[in-house]
Amino acid sequence: MEVDTVIDAAGRQRRIRGSYDAAFEPVLDAFIENYRVEEEIGSATAVVVDGRTVVDLWGGSRDGAFTKDWERDTIVCMMSVAKGISGVAFNVLIDRGLVDPDAPVARYWPEFAQNGKEGVLVRHVLDHTAGLPVVLEPLWRGAIFDCDAIVAALERQAPLWPPGEVAAYHIHTQGNLLGEIVRRVTGQRYRDFIAEAVIQPLGLDYRIGGLTEADFERCAELVPTVAGTLFARKDSEPDSLLAKGFTQHPDEPIGVTLNSHGWRQAEIASANGHGTARSVATIYGAVANGGSLGGVRLMGPDTVTAMLTEQHNQTEQMQQRPYHQARGVLLNTPSSVWMGPNPHSFGHHGFGGSIGMGDPDARLGFSYACNKMHARPDNGPRARRLIEAVYGVLG
Repeated sequence: MEVDTVIDAAGRQRRIRGSYDAAFEPVLDAFIENYRVEEEIGSATAVVVDGRTVVDLWGGSRDGAFTKDWERDTIVCMMSVAKGISGVAFNVLIDRGLVDPDAPVARYWPEFAQNGKEGVLVRHVLDHTAGLPVVLEPLWRGAIFDCDAIVAALERQAPLWPPGEVAAYHIHTQGNLLGEIVRRVTGQRYRDFIAEAVIQPLGLDYRIGGLTEADFERCAELVPTVAGTLFARKDSEPDSLLAKGFTQHPDEPIGVTLNSHGWRQAEIASANGHGTARSVATIYGAVANGGSLGGVRLMGPDTVTAMLTEQHNQTEQMQQRPYHQARGVLLNTPSSVWMGPNPHSFGHHGFGGSIGMGDPDARLGFSYACNKMHARPDNGPRARRLIEAVYGVLG
């Protein structure tokens, strides 16, 4: 249904569609306000409370030329929101008793125990202290799209620091490392396990790469901001740890890479999850509801509690950001990723402004997805405006 038509900050007429519980009208107002005062091109947001979807909105344009409406089935790459979804799926594996988070990675992947990695535990990969935030072996430009090549290089590489001591955001490599553990244990690729364990049981629309030609037609175009962001720093600071995290990217503008067939089809479980806001909000709604939703059990309450137990609170070395880090997800860290007033909230933001989060006390799942990427290091004013509106209703 069409909810409203608004005039955006540039004077364009924008359509807002979807549905919402009347009590959550302030969330609609905040969604509209993002178009009126921010640089919004297209976006979606969803809220799940006590297992019930109370907000499901989408609007604007799915392309930077403002020629294609954002539709109900539009999917978008939410960048590192994928880390949270992948983390939830890995905790399902733990819940099933197939992996012990305190075991060495080499128990499941014997070849990993090279060059001083015998002491890397599974939980070190989950909390970014494995010491493998970048691939140092010279690989070709575009190797980011070859998951197996990245895994093989990481298998050979020595950790940059003693395992478990230094947090450094594994921008791309966390998904490669966790994915190989999954493959060794289940025989499935990570993206297939995520689909089997989380997405399909809940009937959702989210995937790690693997987009089809039909998906390309409904996929929103990412419109990155480069100036003042890590995309600029990787070029201006070529010797930095951050720059080394992008040396396997193609030698082309980042906006080309993020909208390419290669990016949309590869398995990059830390970065290229494409889906809808309602799907991400539903996943977090299930976890925040003790691990189950609508008769579908992802994991038990004890696993949820263990997953949301803080592992460390360090300033990570990749971008010098403080993070309250849990087991595969972040905990509320206001200076880096604000998730409302509850310190127990958890989730993961994506570079550019998208976010997925849950609140176990409010039994809340929330997501905001956008295609115009901002230049801020945190999750920014657009997500914040929506989150504030949600908590304004919840009280």
